[in-house]
Parts: sequence; structure tokens; C-alpha cells
Amino acid sequence: MAFPTLRVCTDLSSSSGDRDLTVVVSPSLQVSVFPQLSEALLESQQYDPRVGTKASVVSSKSVPSGRCLHVPVGQLDRDYDDVRRFFDIGKVIAQHLLELDAMHPLIVLDIQNWPKHKKAEYTHALENIYLGVCQQLWQPLEAREALIEDEIEPVQSIALWGLDAQATKMLSAIESGKRLARDLCGTEPERMAPIGFADYCNKAFKGTPVSIDVVDDPQFLLKEYPCMHAVARASLDVERHHPRLIHLTYQGAGPIQQTLYLAGKGITFDTGGADLKVNGHMAGMSRDKGGAAAVAGIMRVLALLKPAGIRVVASIAAVRNSIGADAYVPDEIITSHAGVRVRIGNTDAEGRMVLTDILSHMREQAQLDENPQVFSFATLTGHAAIAFGPYSALVENQAAIDQNVSSNLIAAGHLWSDPCEQSKLRREDYNFIQPRTKADDVLSSNNAPSVGTVRGHQFPMAYLSIASGLDKHGAQHDKPIAYTHVDIAGSAVENLDWQHGKPTAAAVAAFAASYILPRVK
Repeated sequence: MAFPTLRVCTDLSSSSGDRDLTVVVSPSLQVSVFPQLSEALLESQQYDPRVGTKASVVSSKSVPSGRCLHVPVGQLDRDYDDVRRFFDIGKVIAQHLLELDAMHPLIVLDIQNWPKHKKAEYTHALENIYLGVCQQLWQPLEAREALIEDEIEPVQSIALWGLDAQATKMLSAIESGKRLARDLCGTEPERMAPIGFADYCNKAFKGTPVSIDVVDDPQFLLKEYPCMHAVARASLDVERHHPRLIHLTYQGAGPIQQTLYLAGKGITFDTGGADLKVNGHMAGMSRDKGGAAAVAGIMRVLALLKPAGIRVVASIAAVRNSIGADAYVPDEIITSHAGVRVRIGNTDAEGRMVLTDILSHMREQAQLDENPQVFSFATLTGHAAIAFGPYSALVENQAAIDQNVSSNLIAAGHLWSDPCEQSKLRREDYNFIQPRTKADDVLSSNNAPSVGTVRGHQFPMAYLSIASGLDKHGAQHDKPIAYTHVDIAGSAVENLDWQHGKPTAAAVAAFAASYILPRVK
């Protein structure tokens, strides 16, 4: 379930007594839904000039609970304004809920005259307020397990006025998926080591339409997922750090019209391996599992909404990139599941390694499907954060471009405070990872940080295509497979603060809005 619990509100009378605070979001002090509240706001403004410019509390018998938190909207009509204005308002509301001890608030959005050229962008403004509230209220799983959960997350339910039951159901599912993703991404490396990650997924999907299968046999991984196994080698001496391959499958009712494949990078802690992270760059590397967390979050939305006509197959590589005597090292040549000889350029480029064989297996399966699309989700490169800041980078092959994959995700994310940017794969990216000798077929990476490498977030997609065999299924082939890589290194945590910033569950809302919500009846 989403938390706080989402309620439908159809009664704005002051006698609807289960709400302990009414939050009114409006562009002015003239509140159409509560005319008498306008008088109270104008009166309060006489002795408190903050009223109308900042969030302010007033007393009024005209609203449920008798007290109102008024939150001004601010400017909405500039070229660069977008729906995140409302998401940010939600975060402001959340902070005031805690200060006011409001555990069961009602939120009312009262805007009569939307900017005409922006109205479509703000279609889900109220929903975004709720998502912003939940983002701000979320507390780490370790804190909720160690302390009294109701005390650190005291807000129990939120009612939204004007949202019907169907919209409420969809919004609740999105937030539930985002909450799961935040928990998986944001939890420290021992509690959410590969085994703990798998156990948490088992718990999340127990009794749902999403089936789960966890692979724990290192010898099986060596045979079928050799690149993933290479990254995991140094962790095998510590049993609690052993790798897990987590398969999640959803099969919708009725004829299957589309099959989606989701590969998730779940590096539960990244030391850099033999190319050790130094000078403080290891802190925060427990969040290097944000891609896997996003995949699990998307599957959670599927489990709750049960859309028809779609099949989704997800695989998560939960691995610790440890340092040790048996760590994989640069110059090693590892043959991938696709039969491609991969020369290791840098062991800190482990994310693409753990995705390689998952994508190869998906390639084999996708050839049997109608209308397949393949995705990889990862906090892959610092370069993506440098290039796009707090936006998810989408890099796609021509088959995906032809199917408007990125365009649709960008449009969906724009409406749900989950913004994405399109990036273009070029010939230079393929040239960059070409083999230097006849001993290998592809280079996994150069030996410099991605932030200091030209096209540092694009060329890894070229590597993934070649090493997985997906390059044999481009637009020019008889069986093209649309493949999109989603790099959330810049969007996975707030303020690009990998050690202390809250996880954002980047890509969950955009993907759900693009692929799941349109199929819900």
C-alpha cells in the first residue's frame, strides 16, 4: 500500500470530521471552494504579511477541522515552469504537517484560471502534490525498523478533494512503487546486501500477480551470467554478500499485445573493485542499486493495478562489487553469454557488466515475442549527471527511436515530476569500445572516470548492445528489438547527494504513466 494511505474525499462540509487539517493550495486569497475562508485569510493578512506569500495557518469554521494551512501556488506561466512546482508544494506541505501534528489532512487544490498554454501540463497537479508530500515524509527503512515507525512517519492518511476512485487507485499504486524503490535504493549496504535485497523483494511481491524467482547458485551464474559472476567473485568469500539474480514476471489478462523486458543494475555496494574508489568517492555507493530499485518499483505498480494485455519480464542483478584476492581486474577477457569476448577496461565500470548477460538472455526471449521492448535501468555513469543534472538520461537504438520510446517516456515524465532527457547514440560511441587486438571483441570501458570522458554516458550503451548481442537486432534486421538504456545516475537521489540525499525512485512514475496507466480499466 501507499503510505500515507490515500483517501477519496467527496464532502467539503465542515462536518466531515475525520480530517485534522485542511490544506488549501491556491494562487490567491480568493478561495472559491471555501468563500468564508477568503475572509479569514484577508483578515489574517492584516497582521501577518506572510499570508498569501508563504504557507500560513489560519483558523476558520468554514473548513473541515476548523484550521487551514494555506499554500500559495506562485508563478506557473513561464516557459520553464512545469508540474514540479506542485511536487515541490507537496514537500512544503509535508514539512508543515509534521510541525502541526496533522496526521489526517485534507488537501484541496483551488485554481480556477490555469495558464492556457500550460493547462495540459498541469493535468495531474493534485496527484503531484501528493507524490511530493510522500517524497518528503519518507524515512529510511533502517530508521523505521530501529525506531517507532508511527513516530518518525506520523502522517497516517491523506484525502485529496476532486480525485475519483480510479485516479486514486492509480496514484496510490504509483506511490507504492516509488516507496518500494526508495526503500531498496536508500538502505545501507549490510541491511540491503544482495540477500537482503532479494528477501525484501520476496516480501513485497508475496501473494501478488508478480511471480518471483531468486537464483543463488554461483556455478549457475558462472555458466549463464559470466560477466555478472566476474563482478561478484570477490564477494564470494563473504556469505552474506553472495550475489542474487532476481527474476520478476507479470502476465496480464487476455491476449498479450506487448512484452517488456526490464534489466536492473543492483550494485548493493560499489568499492570500485580493483580500480578502487579513493579520496572519499566510495561514500554513498550503497545507492548504486537505484536501477534495480526502479525496476522493482515498476513491478510493484503492475502488481497493484493488474493491467491487461501486457507481459513484463524483469531481472535484477543484486551484486556487491567488492575488493579482494579474487576480484576481477583490468585486462581480463571474459566471454559473455552472447559469446562476445569482453576485455575489462576498468573494474569500476561494473554496472554494465552485470547487465550484459541479463540483456543477452532477454534478447533470446524477445525474438519469440510480438512487439518486444527491452530496457536497462542503472545508476551507470557520473557523466549522465554532468550532462543532464537531475534528469534521467534515455539512450536508445534506432528500433526504439522508430517506436517513439524515449519521446513517450519524456512526455509521461513531464506530467508526473519524473523528467527525462533524450540522448543520442552515435558512431563515435561504437568506435570508442572497438577491440584493440584480435584477442577480444569489445572493450568494456576506458580507464578514466566517465565524467572526464567524452560521451561518457553514451558509449556504455554501445558496449551493452555489442556485448549482449542486441546490436544484431537493430532497425535494419529482420527481427528488430527496441532497446532503451535509462541512466538515472543524476536523478536517483535528491540534489545529487549520493550519501545523504533521499532516493527519488526516478523512472518509476514516468514508466508507469507511459506503459501501465493507459492499460488500467
